[in-house]
Amino acid sequence: MSSNKKKREIKGLTRNQIAWRAAQDVTDGSYVNLGIGMPTLIADYVNPEKEIIYHSENGLLGMGPAPSSQNEDPDLINAGKLYVTLKAGGAYFDTSTSFCMMRGGHLTSVFMGAFQVSESGYLANWSTDDGILIPSVGGSMDLAIGTKDVRILMNHVTNEGKARIVRECTYPLTAKSVVSRIYTDLAIIDVTERGLMVCEIVDGLDFDELQGLTDATLSLANNWSILKIPEI
Repeated sequence: MSSNKKKREIKGLTRNQIAWRAAQDVTDGSYVNLGIGMPTLIADYVNPEKEIIYHSENGLLGMGPAPSSQNEDPDLINAGKLYVTLKAGGAYFDTSTSFCMMRGGHLTSVFMGAFQVSESGYLANWSTDDGILIPSVGGSMDLAIGTKDVRILMNHVTNEGKARIVRECTYPLTAKSVVSRIYTDLAIIDVTERGLMVCEIVDGLDFDELQGLTDATLSLANNWSILKIPEI
């Protein structure tokens, strides 16, 4: 690899672009939980013709879009404490009922953030070792174990340039062998029995460069493609 290639700056995806790409994989008729932070943006980019039932762990099923400031209801907030609306047929209920839904395998998929994901699909997203951030597991463990399809949205590396996709997680685990797909600002990566398979890479970044930013071993899928995202 030439020194010029090492020095050039690669334009990664924005938070909204990562959310847009993840939204393309939300299937029609599914029950979906969107985690706090970047995953909440996914709902803005899901095809409105799809029928998606959104779940929030604090006790909501059938959430609609954010309300106008004049129609905010303090009884209708999601797990991130943001105001939401309720679609026709939707319901809200106690947290114990919500967690029964999560633990019972009733959700189709969950999209959440992470501090680290291992090459075996181990997930760490509730605590770090920095001594500043307050550990906050919330419903992550229940969602990760009880949901059929766990997908992660995160930047490929930390602000310090450290890899988030690792051979083994060094942070406390949320769950083992649960992650199916990872969406980062640089690539889309599937967790498979054959290891981590790179399906899409942002334009201008080659596989060797991506591997250099990843602690875990990557493989390039046979049908890989350039990650094409609209300007958002």
